[in-house]
Amino acid sequence: MTKRGFGKRLALGAILAGLSAPLALAQQSDEPLKVGKPINAGDVLSGELNVLKVRGAKPGEPAMAYQIASEPRRLPPPNGLCNLETGPETFQLIIANNAQAAQLKGLLGKQIAVKVGEIACAQDAGQVSEAVITKWSLVKR
Repeated sequence: MTKRGFGKRLALGAILAGLSAPLALAQQSDEPLKVGKPINAGDVLSGELNVLKVRGAKPGEPAMAYQIASEPRRLPPPNGLCNLETGPETFQLIIANNAQAAQLKGLLGKQIAVKVGEIACAQDAGQVSEAVITKWSLVKR
């Protein structure tokens, strides 16, 4: 059922694929990684607002966590790059009260900007982002 010379063509294709794979990998690794610009307390962080569903404090209680997806940023020492090559790109916003939650509810999926009060690398198992902003305020554009 196979055509004559199928094995030769298959072997030639495998050899060509084997030779081109290292070249493609070498091209990708030649590009230097862009380390994010630093972000400190008082700076403005902007990006798309996403919602994450996490477990609540009580069983059966749904809880919402909000996350900003942004460009890579470098945190102030001692956090630095959060054990990443370019710095964190996702930042979880910690909600302190219902007023902050109400502010963010209507902005899901949109570009927002927040003024950073306190920021640190994620360390707890419940933190699903790479970095956590514990104190923040919404900046109007």
